[in-house]
Amino acid sequence: MSFIKEFYEFLKVRKKYWLLPIIIVLVIFGGLIVLSQGSAVAPFIYTIF
Repeated sequence: MSFIKEFYEFLKVRKKYWLLPIIIVLVIFGGLIVLSQGSAVAPFIYTIF
């Protein structure tokens, strides 16, 4: 959790709020790929990329 707090402080100090949506989308895609490995949904997800 300290990494998330430190990253948030970096965004706040540097005024880089536009990075936040990019990071959120990357985390969602990463979680989707990790959770779907070994399931029936995996072939459909890999066709997106």
